[in-house]
Amino acid sequence: MTSNTHTSRFIRRHRGAAAVALAAATALLAGCSSADGTSDDPLKGEKASGDTVVVGSNNFAESILIADIYGEALKAKGIKVTYKPNIGSRETTYGLLKNGSISVLPEYNGALLAYLDSKATPKTIEETTAAIEAKLDSKLTLLEPAEAQDKDSVTLNAATAKKYSLTGQSSIADLKDVAKDLVIGGSPEFQTRHQGLEGLKSVYGLEFSSFKALDAGGPLTQAALKKNTVQAADIFTTDPTISKEKFVVLQDTENLFGFANVQPLVYKGSLSQEGTDALNAVSAKLDTATLLDLDTQVQLENKDPLDVAKAWLKSAGLG
Repeated sequence: MTSNTHTSRFIRRHRGAAAVALAAATALLAGCSSADGTSDDPLKGEKASGDTVVVGSNNFAESILIADIYGEALKAKGIKVTYKPNIGSRETTYGLLKNGSISVLPEYNGALLAYLDSKATPKTIEETTAAIEAKLDSKLTLLEPAEAQDKDSVTLNAATAKKYSLTGQSSIADLKDVAKDLVIGGSPEFQTRHQGLEGLKSVYGLEFSSFKALDAGGPLTQAALKKNTVQAADIFTTDPTISKEKFVVLQDTENLFGFANVQPLVYKGSLSQEGTDALNAVSAKLDTATLLDLDTQVQLENKDPLDVAKAWLKSAGLG
């Protein structure tokens, strides 16, 4: 179906689009399936069939890219894969994993732990994994974490940083006296998460002038920060627009945002041992520098994430 394929490509190439736009598009195309194996209704709660691995992603650029990397690595082993891209926030995808609608989701260990247990304060990656496993739903399991990390942050635009004499060596704590004059932006969930406004208040004592709900570090947030609609924002640390726009990422000296290693979260029984080994092999080779390079290709050079994923897997001997 031609319109179906175009919609799927739009979702992949414009992963920062608001979830409401996705929902509207998929509602019009309910019951269709795309030519590249992507399910057009990511919120549809059907369980994956026994011979198909469903790889999902959250509603931001990098999550879709990493989902494509893991999914294509499985395909290279002859495993049947379908995609549910750009679903939404963790509050949605975790439930879809629990009911088996998704088989695999690229997660970030520290952020997942904060969702499961906001009081946890692990000191190592191993402690982070152990703490997650203690709280994880019994139907889910974690695979090996990658070296690659991508954290939430408090990032200022260049004008705001200059106004208050802040640099990349400054701490989030340095905003304590000026936060009241700043508008901060981020995903709607950032307003209520511990790794968000709640933690910024309880850990750093920050109270901002107001909060503007945008997207999860995507084009809406980037544009608002650039245009000074917001002066501070939650921008992911591997976002290539940080260097392009001379944004200033403040140091998280109290480790509010914790660890943020890429780590696949899996519905138990949905992967064969060969599939598990394939995903662990990807994680073993995915480091932060590589992730930033791949993000740059997708977000700044406008390459299709599926093509970028396939090319990297081939170069890494995994495709």
